[in-house]
Amino acid sequence: MKFISPKVDYAFKKIFGSEQSNDILISFLNAIIYGGENIIQSLTIINPYNPGQSITLKDTYLDIKAVLYDRSIVVIEMQIARVSAFSKRVIYNLSKAYTNQLGIGEDYLSLTPVIAVTITDFILFNQTPDVINQFIFQEKTKKIVYPDTELQLIFIELPKFKKTLSELNSLSDKWIYFIKEAATLDAIPDNLREVREIELALNIANQAKMTVEELDVVDRRGIMLQDEKGRITYAKEEGKEEGKLMEAIALILRQLKKRFGEINIAITSQIEALSIEELERLGEDFLDFNRLADLEHWLEERSRCN
Repeated sequence: MKFISPKVDYAFKKIFGSEQSNDILISFLNAIIYGGENIIQSLTIINPYNPGQSITLKDTYLDIKAVLYDRSIVVIEMQIARVSAFSKRVIYNLSKAYTNQLGIGEDYLSLTPVIAVTITDFILFNQTPDVINQFIFQEKTKKIVYPDTELQLIFIELPKFKKTLSELNSLSDKWIYFIKEAATLDAIPDNLREVREIELALNIANQAKMTVEELDVVDRRGIMLQDEKGRITYAKEEGKEEGKLMEAIALILRQLKKRFGEINIAITSQIEALSIEELERLGEDFLDFNRLADLEHWLEERSRCN
């Protein structure tokens, strides 16, 4: 057996948001929201994934929305790469799902709670090692919970989850392991098969049961998401290097100013054009300079070498 990765949003939508996914989604949400208690008995998936519909990389219906038995709304999202203002976007989507319940002139009493469940393949909260973090409105100092628990934010950070198959104890452990590691499995492990809904999810994720079109879109979407994640990582590394370079330039200029007084614009520009390695070399060599002319000669030599 070979399974698609639930971390790819198309695959996530197919597994948790298809017409046959009700039991799967109920089990997952009970595990994450209610600690494994069988609170949610039924739900309706809004705009479910349909294998017969035309799918493209530009589709925007990939979040999963469901209405629970008590009319509460749950919005579930899988996010591989951190994007600009991501935390603001999560709040926006939560509040939009809440306010969109009311039409003009309708009463506030008809509003029902909304829960946003967001799964990330990156770490959002460095302050805690917890894999699952839940946020609600409460008073800042006394921690009094707001009378109407209308809005909840729940985050699952996959990189924090380190358990192996043999260490899975709770229902939430097993679901998080499924999302994080399904693509690495070559069979359905016994301790995951014990949960009927996870076995169903793995059967949906089985590549052998997918159409060529679905496999192609999932594959291309996965590549695109990984490329985006790579670009973000590269940009961060570039930013770090740029920061190091600016710090090195500022340090050298401060040292030269202390040694020789004000440095003219022409020399400053030459120093700012040096690489990090050349700046490190200058940091060592300038201790041997007796006058500003020695610095100018050093820069000229570097310019000729380049």
